[in-house]
Amino acid sequence: MSDIVNLNRVRKKKADARKEKNAEANRAKFGRTKAQTKRERAEKERAARALDGAKRDE
Repeated sequence: MSDIVNLNRVRKKKADARKEKNAEANRAKFGRTKAQTKRERAEKERAARALDGAKRDE
């Protein structure tokens, strides 16, 4: 037979895991130095320009 599970605890653990995942994403997003942020922005802009330059005119 299976063990008895308290659904409230399961929900809380699931919510805690979701919050931790969100916190990890925020640490990655906001836990950067200005230089890292500036370099990342420049890379995104360069990629966008390269993509726009590769578009065909129709």
